[in-house]
Amino acid sequence: MPGLPATRHPWEVARAHFFCTLLSAEGLIHGASRVLDVGAGDGYVARQLAAAMQQKAEVVCLDPHYSDQHLHSFQQAANGTAHVRFTRDSPEGLFDLILLLDVIEHVPDDHALLTGLVCDRLRPGGWVLVSVPAWQALYTRHDAFLGHYRRYQPAQLRRLLAQVGLRRVCGGGLFHALLLPRAMGKLVELARGTRSIPGIGGQAVDTSTGDAGVTDAGCGGTQGVGGWTHGPALTAAVTAMLAADNALSGFASRAGVGLPGLSTWALCRKE
Repeated sequence: MPGLPATRHPWEVARAHFFCTLLSAEGLIHGASRVLDVGAGDGYVARQLAAAMQQKAEVVCLDPHYSDQHLHSFQQAANGTAHVRFTRDSPEGLFDLILLLDVIEHVPDDHALLTGLVCDRLRPGGWVLVSVPAWQALYTRHDAFLGHYRRYQPAQLRRLLAQVGLRRVCGGGLFHALLLPRAMGKLVELARGTRSIPGIGGQAVDTSTGDAGVTDAGCGGTQGVGGWTHGPALTAAVTAMLAADNALSGFASRAGVGLPGLSTWALCRKE
């Protein structure tokens, strides 16, 4: 489980900005009083969201993998942002909004996780925001390292959300520009005789060696992102590229165009 990175990865910054902007556009920044961020990592998204909410809402960061050290360090980092708290125990009460950002691919039974949260922690009419890695054909050693049980077809995610009683309000692809590099990486793997597939018990197996990938998915989607150690020129270029990518994602979603991306997401409401 990671600690606090010295410099945020541009991907993580872009993802937080996109979803905070989305929630603001849907009126949820000021409309939610209790937010549950499942698999919240070090709380980066939660802190950004709480700041945008002007500290009018309670944001609870939940991850059963938090150690005492993580709880202390992450809470210290959030001290300047009131109403953000961290816990490894299931919180009491109902929430207006539940975030599952790059989380459900880390669990063996995504249906059971979603069902429990929707039934036990989401108020009637409440909202759920989900993002997942897209396209099972792009499953690589990187997914194995991150402990992914699967990647998702967009239609597969829509069916799953409907099965647990959620009505999709909007959604789409994200990180479109990263599709080609990932596809090229997959082709390189195949050319080298490597075929990474999810194995029994969530261990992603590299069939060229029989080695199982890392499956500890502590702190949700932050594992494997880490810090950013590149210089200002590359950082600025990557940041600008991802900002343009985000703008395209937002436009495609509003236009109802299913533009494919390396991730797929959905904002849903409880029926």
